[in-house]
Amino acid sequence: MTRGMKAMSLRLPETLGAELAAVARADGVTISDAVRDAGGKHIATRRTDRDFQQRLKKRMEEELAVVERLAE
Repeated sequence: MTRGMKAMSLRLPETLGAELAAVARADGVTISDAVRDAGGKHIATRRTDRDFQQRLKKRMEEELAVVERLAE
């Protein structure tokens, strides 16, 4: 396995999988590269989304409370 990479399994609807493969072929990249690109763009969008940031902060606070209880 390549260092710094996380292997993941992904299930997609047939149509989306076929379209993703066609886009990757047309762009001359691997499906993995196309997924990495799409994932990076999705995360970049989330970083500037105020509603998402609020949900993320709430989730982090909830997770911290659980970890603190476990540490008692």
